Amino acid sequence: MSAEIKNLSPKHVWGYFYELTQIPRPTGHMEAVTRFVVGFGKGLGLETLQDEVGNVLIRKPATLGMEGRKTIILQSHLDMVPQKNSSVQHDFLTDPIDAYVEGEWVTARDTTLGADNGIGAALSMAVLSDNTLSHGPIEALFTVDEEVGMDGAFGLKPGFLKGRTLINCDSEEEGELFVGCAGGADLNISLQFKEDSYIPEGDVAVKLSLTGLKGGHSGVDIHLGRANANKLMFRFLKDAVSESAVRLSSVEGGSLRNAIPREAFAVVTIPEENAEILWEMVSDYQELYREEYKGIEDGISFTAEKIDIPSTLIPEEIQDDLINAIEGCQNGVISMLSDFPGTVESSSNLAVVTSSNGLIEVKILVRSSSESRKAALCSSLESVFALAGAKVEYGGAYNGWQPNIDSPVLKLMLETYEKLYGRKPSVKVMHAGLECGIIQGIYPDMDMISIGPDLQFPHSPDERINIPSVEKVWNFIKTTLEQV
Repeated sequence: MSAEIKNLSPKHVWGYFYELTQIPRPTGHMEAVTRFVVGFGKGLGLETLQDEVGNVLIRKPATLGMEGRKTIILQSHLDMVPQKNSSVQHDFLTDPIDAYVEGEWVTARDTTLGADNGIGAALSMAVLSDNTLSHGPIEALFTVDEEVGMDGAFGLKPGFLKGRTLINCDSEEEGELFVGCAGGADLNISLQFKEDSYIPEGDVAVKLSLTGLKGGHSGVDIHLGRANANKLMFRFLKDAVSESAVRLSSVEGGSLRNAIPREAFAVVTIPEENAEILWEMVSDYQELYREEYKGIEDGISFTAEKIDIPSTLIPEEIQDDLINAIEGCQNGVISMLSDFPGTVESSSNLAVVTSSNGLIEVKILVRSSSESRKAALCSSLESVFALAGAKVEYGGAYNGWQPNIDSPVLKLMLETYEKLYGRKPSVKVMHAGLECGIIQGIYPDMDMISIGPDLQFPHSPDERINIPSVEKVWNFIKTTLEQV
């Protein structure tokens, strides 16, 4: 498989990308990949720096005769989202990604691929290593821990970067130039309780498993109408508690704040005489969900299996409050942008619901291009969970990137793309979060744009990257650097 990917065109871009797939690099575990990039820069004899939080900066001098050009920053992040299908054994801290070619796409077997944002890093590395290119001074910035909290971007200090024109390589649609993005905020919700050790006599235990959903990136894919496993599970639980005297023992749904949850599991008890009713309800709900999401979700599986009786239950009042709060929680697209038709303005992702040892935890990621609407949505969600007696804390807030339609780099790249490919690229605002907004706060005079190849289903095991689009982006970057 390595030869298959390394022989794709442009070979050096795909070669560096493959090397990155072989380095475990989930968010929070950056040591190996930053060591690799530092070694790469020093091996080329280029000035290579690393700041306090781990970001790597590599500087490449201008081509002879182009020393007077402005410095261009190529920016990407080194971490990846670790998502896998429950059926596969994969340790993201030790195992390489099993990437392979499938038609015109590169994808991975049962895990995220890490093209978000490994391909951006590979493009930067190819620019640094290719001495046939013509360009002014280059700074390649490789940030760390973008996917959870954007810690690398937040850790940047004024003066670290010399350039004032930045090309971010973390967007996911070739032929589209992004000039703005949404900001975000995390809601971390907790509900403590004393476990109930009394199990009604004659009850049996059942594990409910909702699997096979597509999931995806909670910014890029939120408008696609995909099912949220947590919402579907609790919709069922509300009915089951009402109709069949079900008691909830534990729940586990979703795993990452910025991924639409693909799976949810719950352990419940039920009077044995009602067990047949529960089995019928599960079958009916599977059919219902498949019908409701026809053409959107094609693999929904909802099953029930009898298991050993658990040692504790969640108290009824806590169970009911949780179910009502999850049912009432806004999820998905909330509002759209009027200035950029078809672009989501505000959204909510009910990302994680877990219970363990007397503690229920819920994590929600709110995104919005409007700071006031972001605050209003957060307040609304806080109220829902406060009514359930939960504690709500905010964290991980970051500002959006405000569009600048008079951007010099936008003007240049619009002209460059049209000359290369005979059509004007679209100019868009992204609902997903990019580091540009944070960098803009540290370097207010920075002129920025975001580009990238076609990447589908990031933050899910279906993630894949389009091979021809990578070559188009490579040629676009090369030509832009010649002219800027």
